[in-house]
Amino acid sequence: MIAFLEGAVAGRSAQAAYLNVGGVGYQVFMAASSLAKLPETGQRASVLTYLQVSENGVSLYGFLSQEEKDLFERLIGVSGVGPKVALSALSTFSPSQLAQAVASQDTALIAKIPGVGKKTASRIVVDLKGSLDELGRSLFAAQDAEVAPAGASRAAEDLLALGFTADEAELALRGAPEGASEQQLLQYALKRLG
Repeated sequence: MIAFLEGAVAGRSAQAAYLNVGGVGYQVFMAASSLAKLPETGQRASVLTYLQVSENGVSLYGFLSQEEKDLFERLIGVSGVGPKVALSALSTFSPSQLAQAVASQDTALIAKIPGVGKKTASRIVVDLKGSLDELGRSLFAAQDAEVAPAGASRAAEDLLALGFTADEAELALRGAPEGASEQQLLQYALKRLG
C-alpha cells in the first residue's frame, strides 16, 4: 500500500495533482480545496494517500492532512458513497461543515453534494452520526483556526449564489483585509478565484 507521496508538483487538473516522485509521475485525485493549497508547479509537496484497487484499475486519492483522510475513509464506508463522491463532499464542504451537517441531521444540506441524493444523504447521516465525534475536536481545529474576516459571511453567500462551493468561498476570503465592505470582500475573493 502507498501511504504517502513526497515529490515535486508536476502539474494539476481540476480533479487531480501530478507528483514527480523519483522520476515517476503519479496522478493523485484530490478535493478542490486540497488542490488549491498545493504549492506551485516545481515545488515539493507531501501528500497522504489512499490506494483503491478495483476492477476498473488502480487509483490514488490524496490528502493534505490525516484528518481529511480519516473523514474520506469514513465517507467511503457508507453504502452508496464511493471515492469520487467522498472527494466531492470534501470539495463542497470543509470537514467541520460536513460534521456539523451530519450532527444536525441536515440531509437537505448534505444532498447538495454533487452525486448525493436524498436517500444517500440520509444514509450518510445515519452511518456517520456519532462516529465523527470519535475523531474529536482536533479533527477540525486546524481548519477552524484560519478564520475569514468579520463581515465575510455575506460575501460568502454571494459567492455561493455565483456557483462556487462553500469551501472555495471560504478559501477565497481568507486573508482579506479587515474592515473591508461586502463589495470589497467580494472583489477580493473573485480576484483570488479568477
